[in-house]
Amino acid sequence: MKSDPIPFLVSYLKTVPSVPKDSPTGSLVGREVGEVTIYAFHSGGFRVVRDSMDRADIIYDVYHKDRASAASLAYLTREALLENLPGKAVDGVQVLDVQEISSPRYMPDAVSLEDAYSGEVSIFYTEI
Repeated sequence: MKSDPIPFLVSYLKTVPSVPKDSPTGSLVGREVGEVTIYAFHSGGFRVVRDSMDRADIIYDVYHKDRASAASLAYLTREALLENLPGKAVDGVQVLDVQEISSPRYMPDAVSLEDAYSGEVSIFYTEI
């Protein structure tokens, strides 16, 4: 496969009701402390089936104004990924399945000390 999983994942998250439209991103460049953010980044994965299916491991960090709000948005993100993303076609990619590696856990930012939750999923996908 030649598809970076982050752009299609960010595109999908921007369509999820209750997710602030500007919060999903694949980069923290230009982000200001205090901005509500869902930061997704590729943490690993592997080719599952030659030329037909990849697995991408994705960590998502959710920053919000307080711990309760960060937890709420992290669990909403988790639900959107696990329950609603499988079967969807987004930006030329068909998502076949999503499995959880780690549920959201409290991980305050080490530099800014902002409240943040972090989770990780595996996304199984193919280009269409």
